[in-house]
Amino acid sequence: MSDLRELYQELILDHTKAPRNFRAMDNASHQAKGHNPLCGDKLDVFILLNGDRIEDVSFEGSGCAISTASASLMTEMLKGCTREEAEALFETFHHMLTEGSPLPEGAPEMGKLEVFEGVREFPVRVKCATLAWHTVHAALEKEGTVTTE
Repeated sequence: MSDLRELYQELILDHTKAPRNFRAMDNASHQAKGHNPLCGDKLDVFILLNGDRIEDVSFEGSGCAISTASASLMTEMLKGCTREEAEALFETFHHMLTEGSPLPEGAPEMGKLEVFEGVREFPVRVKCATLAWHTVHAALEKEGTVTTE
């Protein structure tokens, strides 16, 4: 179990030190701002939709390791997804962090996102891990700004 925990920690640290898709997107069709006042995490999410499919997704901002790694892994997972697939991932990720296993029947595979499953044991950190996801949801709904409070 400790080897698995180490692997997970390495994955989170890797995405914190070198976040993927960390950039503004000038041609974004959707964007939103997210803020977690409790931890101080702030991020902007940018989405380029091509029809109903997420062609590109990126983020900018500052936050704790969990928030940054979650946003980075999220962008990797969402590229190429339809809006419906993105919403299903959001719901499953949220369920995993708030209710735990087992995941609902028919839930999408979480892949590397399972690294965040242990965050559920630290309720204050759940908001850090879900901030980017709530912000993507807000961007897709063209809500503009979301906060965890």
